[in-house]
Amino acid sequence: MRLEEIAERLDCELRGDPDTEISRVWPIENAGRGDISFVANPRYARYLTETAASALIVARDQIDVAIPTLRTHDPYLAFAHALRLFYEPPPRVPGIHPSAVIASGTEVGHGAAVGPHVVIESDVRIGAGATIGSGVAIYRGAVIGDRFTAHANAVVRERVRIGHDVTIHAGAIVGSDGFGYVPIDAGTLEKVVQVGTVVIGDDVEIGANATIDRATVGETRIGSGVKIDNLVQIGHGCEIGEHTVVAAQAGLAGSTVVGAWVQVGGQAGTAGHMKIGDTSRVAGRAGVTRDIKPGSVVGGFPAVPIQQWRRAAVLWSRIGELFRRVRRLENTATRGHARARADRVGTDEDNSTGPGS
Repeated sequence: MRLEEIAERLDCELRGDPDTEISRVWPIENAGRGDISFVANPRYARYLTETAASALIVARDQIDVAIPTLRTHDPYLAFAHALRLFYEPPPRVPGIHPSAVIASGTEVGHGAAVGPHVVIESDVRIGAGATIGSGVAIYRGAVIGDRFTAHANAVVRERVRIGHDVTIHAGAIVGSDGFGYVPIDAGTLEKVVQVGTVVIGDDVEIGANATIDRATVGETRIGSGVKIDNLVQIGHGCEIGEHTVVAAQAGLAGSTVVGAWVQVGGQAGTAGHMKIGDTSRVAGRAGVTRDIKPGSVVGGFPAVPIQQWRRAAVLWSRIGELFRRVRRLENTATRGHARARADRVGTDEDNSTGPGS
């Protein structure tokens, strides 16, 4: 594809040869002839003069370089759009594989592609244009909107409700039982039956092997536009506001309420019944043990304002040095006290042998 055409389709300013031929989008550190890449992070600025790529997507104010550039206010967004120009999705063949098991009383919308060994139980409703990969299981009474995509071995449990344009990646489970047990006198645990459900809005993406538990009673709710990464655990009764993103291996304990446009970093976690306000950011591996106000940026365990956590992290890295300094000061002070006591004793002895003794 000619670079001029790419510039037009991405709405970028072109500087350089418009006839440059581009065949793929590739990482800047190992791009070569025919590749286009991008620079959005200052850490990669050195590649501007080192890369072998044929063209780059850069910010509008980026200095001129030797190769053609496409300039835009958001290079990363333009890069994402460029990927779509060269991406060829796997072929999709509508129809139901002979090995799929679909119970009576189930409605599967027009144009569905249902793969091998899929199991769809009774009273399920699925909208038009669904793509359901091999080994997917959809339990009784689930209601799913249009253009649903479920990759291999994903599971949608009973009575879960899912909106339009939702993607569930391989191995993810929506509507599994919440973690609820009551200790009893004999020293054992009695399971609390999880009779609630999960409600998912439109345009939600759920990563591979993520789990979203059904509520004990009521609903676990995932708002429209939410993006959940691989291996994320969402506990029973949680609520996640619209357009929030949750990175890999994060975990939300039961009844956590997360606002809209929140960013939760990888391996972060919350105690139960916490509230995280709109537009907040929780750093990776942070532990939220108290409510977070809207617009906050927190990190560490227990999570505190990010600047406070960074200062603490710097001090922690110097704790050995600080300990040695304190010990030296204590030793110096101890020696000083000893000398002072010796001086006092010497003075007392001198006084005791003077005139009139």
